[in-house]
Amino acid sequence: MTTPGTVLITGASSGIGRITALRLLQKGWTVHAAARRVDAMEDLRSRGAFVHALDITDPGSRQALSDAVSDQHEGLDALVNNAGYGSIGPMETMPLDAARAMFDVNVFGLMGLTQALLPAMRKRGQGRIVNISSIAGQFVTPGAGWYGASKFAVEAISDALRMELQSFGVKVVVIEPGLIRTGFEAVSKPSLEAGGDDPVWGSMMRNVAKAWGEGFRQGSDPEVVAACIERALTDADPSPRYRCGSSSESALIQRFIPTRLWDSLVRRQMIGG
Repeated sequence: MTTPGTVLITGASSGIGRITALRLLQKGWTVHAAARRVDAMEDLRSRGAFVHALDITDPGSRQALSDAVSDQHEGLDALVNNAGYGSIGPMETMPLDAARAMFDVNVFGLMGLTQALLPAMRKRGQGRIVNISSIAGQFVTPGAGWYGASKFAVEAISDALRMELQSFGVKVVVIEPGLIRTGFEAVSKPSLEAGGDDPVWGSMMRNVAKAWGEGFRQGSDPEVVAACIERALTDADPSPRYRCGSSSESALIQRFIPTRLWDSLVRRQMIGG
């Protein structure tokens, strides 16, 4: 896909999704922007985007979005599955309901919307699905096990889709951003603070929060990820994975380091021991 087409971006009310929508609009794409907060996307609408309400955990909302896009176009050229969030906490104490809620957005919501939109792409024999994962989809750090698990799942889903859809002309790409200044740490702050009050895990979680704060202050601008997404959409033969942003090289380096040594390095950086 070398020329602008029609793209749907989820989680477009802020962060990477919003910046990507703005970038693609400037490049001549027809952009459908979807998120829970429609009012936060008025600037996208004013620039020509089609704006949609989406609760990605609700099957009815996903189907309504699919129907709305289908009513306006024969089919999407591309889907950018960007909606997602992270809750942080020790594996022992993080409520399973919180983990399920995260999976409902990051994994099942992503796949539910993809299932709704994929048949039209497959029948047309063309399309591109770009799933926003994370370096946390390649390795996890203390306090972020469940978030990492959800991104590991995105990686697995993407690999299966890529192989299944190859013969139908639909290409599947994973984006693995590193530390990006999107406010992710602010969204995760309540769960970080709750972990810091735990009598057993409080010291670890306070150290994790400090390491995260320092890391995200040095993080990359979300425009870096938007440019990477554009590349994934426009490369004639896209790579299965693109890494971008601060610390994203860690996902590559980790593969070549023995597990015990890697654990030691991460512990030293994240929790001081």
